[in-house]
Amino acid sequence: MIDYLQLLLLGAISGFTIFLGLPLAAMKNLSSKTKGFLNAFSLGILVFLIIDIFSHAWESTEEIASDAFAGNALVGDAMINLIALFGGIAIGLFGLVWYEHEATIKRVPHILSLENIKKGDEHLHQLFHETSAYRLAMMIAVGIGFHNFGEGLAIGQSYVAGEAGLALLLIIGFAIHNATEGFGIASPITGLSKKPTIRFMILLGLIGGGPTFIGTLLGSLWFSSITYVLFLSIAGGALIYVSLLMYNTGRKHTSNGVIMIGIFVGLCLGFGTDLIVSLGGA
Repeated sequence: MIDYLQLLLLGAISGFTIFLGLPLAAMKNLSSKTKGFLNAFSLGILVFLIIDIFSHAWESTEEIASDAFAGNALVGDAMINLIALFGGIAIGLFGLVWYEHEATIKRVPHILSLENIKKGDEHLHQLFHETSAYRLAMMIAVGIGFHNFGEGLAIGQSYVAGEAGLALLLIIGFAIHNATEGFGIASPITGLSKKPTIRFMILLGLIGGGPTFIGTLLGSLWFSSITYVLFLSIAGGALIYVSLLMYNTGRKHTSNGVIMIGIFVGLCLGFGTDLIVSLGGA
């Protein structure tokens, strides 16, 4: 069995396996078709995460709502969970709308605006494309970070409940799964003319994988179903927004057929890695 310090260490490792997928961003000289496939492959992983996130969030919310209807729980608790679910989705969706607006209007210089790009300056077009790619990668990392916080809570809560074996299985499963999430984060910045800096890649990894450790720590000390549902739904809302952006990006690089193949492969990989956790009885 594992002791508490080992739990925290393994929780951190589980989150930081996300760095294994980030080197994808260092790839250069990729064809448009390859870029489109990798983008769609990552999109498939994100679609799986959306399905997985909302299934867990809704399961918890539905359970307490059913208990309240049967008189076994307070109606107020059920209402709070529903508010956390739909409020979290709104925060995830509109929070990224606000973030993208702020990043586009206030952080991107006017010289990179679409008006100037239309004048035919290829260099400006490339700069705008790379700025958008970096912004999209950051949004994906934020969305996955919220998701991984929920995973960390599950790990910590399993340990507190005296199920150290289950906690270990969750750690192993999430570690494998997070490695695939690194591909999702790196996809938008793969094949750019200028490779992303190591500092930026580390920042993406910390934002995407770090919350697993934080969730493990907090989940092992204190757990709230409301907090769990809230963070999962925020992640779900954020990833819906990001997935739509990624689809639009992918359509610029390749055909719809290649995109569907990439999404299919990503979905298969997502469900396949998640099966490890399911076989562990999670």
